[in-house]
Amino acid sequence: MYAAGNNPKLTPLVAEIIAAPHVVPGSDGKRHIVYEVAVTNVTGGDARFERLAVIDADSGAKLAELGPDELASRVTPGASRGNETRELTAYQFAVIFMHVALAEEAAVPARITHEVTAHFAVIGAEMTLTLGEATVVATAPVILGPPLRGNGYVAADGCCDSIRHVRALLSLDGKFHLAQRFAIDWEQLDDKNTLVVGDLKVPANYHIYGNPILAVADGTVVGTRNDLQDQVPGALPPNLPIDEADGNFVVLDIGSGLFVNYAHMRPGGVKVKLGDKVRRGDQLGEVGNTGNSQAPHLHLHVMDNASPLASDGLPYVFDRFTITAVDEAGTEDFDKAEATGSPLTLTPRSPPQQLKNVLPLDLSVVTWPQ
Repeated sequence: MYAAGNNPKLTPLVAEIIAAPHVVPGSDGKRHIVYEVAVTNVTGGDARFERLAVIDADSGAKLAELGPDELASRVTPGASRGNETRELTAYQFAVIFMHVALAEEAAVPARITHEVTAHFAVIGAEMTLTLGEATVVATAPVILGPPLRGNGYVAADGCCDSIRHVRALLSLDGKFHLAQRFAIDWEQLDDKNTLVVGDLKVPANYHIYGNPILAVADGTVVGTRNDLQDQVPGALPPNLPIDEADGNFVVLDIGSGLFVNYAHMRPGGVKVKLGDKVRRGDQLGEVGNTGNSQAPHLHLHVMDNASPLASDGLPYVFDRFTITAVDEAGTEDFDKAEATGSPLTLTPRSPPQQLKNVLPLDLSVVTWPQ
């Protein structure tokens, strides 16, 4: 005898969401959902992705759709960043890095699912499958204060489609973690829109070097290191031990299961110790170039436990800031400025955008309140 609904079907793909999708309001007026779909081709032949639609599981409304070109830049076999392709070989696993931007007036879905169309060599035809249902976490992100003082700070490699943080998926202790999902690398411009003046190999020549790093909320110091030397700017250090990735750092427990990671502080620049209680605005350290860093910057992200790497990155917003410009020329332009000392190609915001309780998006230039 079969119970009602007991009618399973073989499928050529299996998929699941790696971590629950969260919603974060961005400085562009939209709400953003950033997450990852793990998918495996379980057939004995090649599979080629043709289309992926993100669907509101309750209303059936289409929230986003990826065609062949977008899939070719997001499907990552073996989660090996830099090896994106929309084709999977037999029995191959991949991660699809997803970003859905919702218009300000659009309803946030309670659940999403995915309609995937792919061509399968074993049948010589396309199939459309519904896979990867997930509940969307729409609770308001934690509100933080400024991590730095002053103006000209560039939100590098930020939300939501930059590669270095958003796709920094690591396999640690037998499972995937993406602590840096909403991370930002903060660097600073001078009045000529440069990041560095003088010898590019000297960390102190970068404008942000040595700047005070501030507690973004009241909290307790639960992790720190202060014994590493600055790296020589210009390239990531080879063969760096994983326990040195964050360089000199501070992890702050801000309550409600939330932790803030501040990374790459200068040698001797950490101003707190384990167990210290701090208040919002207190100085935690100074910006440096230690650990897995190729130029002085403050790396900041929020996570769900005290490990800077073996944790799940969570969204956050800042209570007040102003955007004066955006580098709309993109990451390539920013990288050139960092590597050569050339000015960034900025598009001013006139008048400047005074924003509250949102996340500065990638390559925004931010002024923090004094």
